[in-house]
Amino acid sequence: MKAGPDRHWDTHLPEGKLDTIVIGSGMGGMTCAALLAELGQRVAVLEQHYEPGGFTHTFRRKGFRWDVGVHAVGEVSEHSMTGRLLARLSRGQLEWASLGSVYDEFHWPDGFRIDFPDNPGQFKANLIEAFPDPDDVRAIERYFERVRAVSGAMKGYYVARTLPQGLGRAADLLFARSAEREFSQTTADVLASLTNNERLRAVLVSQWAYYGSPPSRSSFAMQALVAKHFMWGGYYPVGGSREIARHLLHRVAAAGGWTTVRADVEQIVIEQGRAVGVRLRDGQELRADRIISAAGVWSTVTRMLPPEFARAAWATSIAELSPAPAHVCLYLGFEGDIRQAGASPANKWFYETWDTESEAWHVEPNHVGRAPVLYCSFPSLKDPQHDPGPHQRHTGEVVTFVPWSVFQPWLTTRWQRRGDDYEQFKQRLHDALLAQFLEHMPGLADKIVHAELSTPLTTEHFVRPHAGSIYGLEPTPRRFANRWLRPRSPIPGLFFAGSEVTTVGVLGAMMGGVLAAVAAEPVGAARLLAEVSAEHA
Repeated sequence: MKAGPDRHWDTHLPEGKLDTIVIGSGMGGMTCAALLAELGQRVAVLEQHYEPGGFTHTFRRKGFRWDVGVHAVGEVSEHSMTGRLLARLSRGQLEWASLGSVYDEFHWPDGFRIDFPDNPGQFKANLIEAFPDPDDVRAIERYFERVRAVSGAMKGYYVARTLPQGLGRAADLLFARSAEREFSQTTADVLASLTNNERLRAVLVSQWAYYGSPPSRSSFAMQALVAKHFMWGGYYPVGGSREIARHLLHRVAAAGGWTTVRADVEQIVIEQGRAVGVRLRDGQELRADRIISAAGVWSTVTRMLPPEFARAAWATSIAELSPAPAHVCLYLGFEGDIRQAGASPANKWFYETWDTESEAWHVEPNHVGRAPVLYCSFPSLKDPQHDPGPHQRHTGEVVTFVPWSVFQPWLTTRWQRRGDDYEQFKQRLHDALLAQFLEHMPGLADKIVHAELSTPLTTEHFVRPHAGSIYGLEPTPRRFANRWLRPRSPIPGLFFAGSEVTTVGVLGAMMGGVLAAVAAEPVGAARLLAEVSAEHA
């Protein structure tokens, strides 16, 4: 496979001395690799899929193109540290388009609707207009105060994460005590202390699907960080989410490194107690001064460590953590004016119940009910570079959570060859999800020219997360209490990047990559981050 002028990956392994091997090319791996390349390192990024990018990659069918995981991203403007860092690593080539003054629309039963806008003042005003009772207004004010408290505690939390293992607990007590207190409380408990209004509580947590854990199980800090993340609106990468990989991996290649696809890491090579390389499933070995796994901490300790290391207490404590839910996605191709039918760049959430604990669509091979929530996105309307052509061709996506256990019987089957029983089950899911979606947006029915469903088995095949979960480990207090989920592993030379060492989502994974780079190269990475921070001073 030859790499074209805008592609910085193919199937060949780099030759010569490598400073770092990064396993996995999701947002965490790409950010870490690009940051290390910015410091002059020669980095090899290894990706088992035939396209890099993890959940930022795209795919095509019949002339349509869809994203698989990027629907809205906050904090990517020049006013945020993360936005300035992405601009630095992409040489200003990675651009972002605002989803508009409203980035999320929420539709609840009984005709209740509320919009989440692109500034905190209007957000608070929208909430107060919907819940004008003085007790509710006080609860809204206290909620914003708690969100600000979590945000303010995160810098110390990130500092503590990067310090050497021996200092880990002391560093947590010194720098991260406030954040740990917020991480230790559930969202349900915190909101119950703020208000007795169940509808207000439901609206405040209505974005919980962005991190995949209902209020009774999720850490409140995770809820607060998502709220803070979108306070100034949502954005979408110009040209589609594939542009993220194109620009970040260009930085890796420009420093003499490379990204190799179809490079399936079977095991991390450890000699004399130190990680020194990786062994691929085809038997090839690649060595470097350090190994950074961005394939998920859970997946690393359960699938890539030699058995004697996987049995260590720290590794088993991670292996015992629970995954966030799995999901299905209905990919739609349209022809016609979908804006006239109600579509917009803003994401649309259709809740069928006020019960925020109804997390998953209860489906069985012979029975398909009604999904409790639909998350609907129209990526072609978000991208200013999209040309719909004379037939006005556009794309849409409908997402909801499902139980992983229902799909496990087909786990050992091959992609696109899973058998008639699976295909029949999948068709029932497809038909039910499409019918429910069209109940909410009937004007789109005659514009659909293509529809196909992906299931958690697709996620498992291409990304291999814990139990097919798009978010990896569930963001519960128990997860955040695990002191081994940090970028520096107990094995010398082995580091972890990605969302499981920080928080979920695109920017959570990015920060996991940043922390891994800081842990691996503390002086150089800290200096670079200080330069980026000073750019806005």
